[in-house]
Amino acid sequence: MSEINEKSPKHCANKQALDLHKFKKKLFFYLTTLLLAILSLIFLVWFILHPSKPHFSLKHADITQLNLTASSSLNSYIQLTLLSTNPNKKVGIYYDQFLLYASYNGQKITNVTAIDPFYQDREETNLLSASLVGDEQTVAPSLAYQVKRDEGTGKVALSFKVMGRLRWKVGTWTSGRYRFNVNCVSVVAYGGRSVSSPALMSLRQGTVCSTSV
Repeated sequence: MSEINEKSPKHCANKQALDLHKFKKKLFFYLTTLLLAILSLIFLVWFILHPSKPHFSLKHADITQLNLTASSSLNSYIQLTLLSTNPNKKVGIYYDQFLLYASYNGQKITNVTAIDPFYQDREETNLLSASLVGDEQTVAPSLAYQVKRDEGTGKVALSFKVMGRLRWKVGTWTSGRYRFNVNCVSVVAYGGRSVSSPALMSLRQGTVCSTSV
């Protein structure tokens, strides 16, 4: 009589469970390997290209209004032009958010002004113009003394600040968003008012700005 060797239902169920467990382990291994390969490729591209942060400089600033209406209130109007340069040869830059405002003696003297989002191609330079307005801007009472003192010396130290978000573009790949900040500190000479020079104060020489990403 031949030996009967049949698997019990319980034994078959255990075997199927074991095969399913092995399949899940293999699938997890393949997916992990694929993810690591993609991340390594992105890191390698980023390391080789190593994008440099954009360069900014203050082209000119015309200040047509800067006066105190009360001990803690100030009106200001500034026409500002920035020079923006992408120094990268292989990386483009998307500026998704670009906000500007002016600061005097460490105090904000204008409202925040937004420049429309734009794309800056490789090694491209753009002129960015904005009107910075402060209407009854609340400031510290001590600023009145600072304004009068600077009027006497004929020079005013102003800071023009930019804050926003950017993305790097390499070929068809685009990075996530990164915060960036720009600070342009400049001493603006008092020029007086005339027909040929209507600005109260004017800066015509470029000032290099500091940028952090």
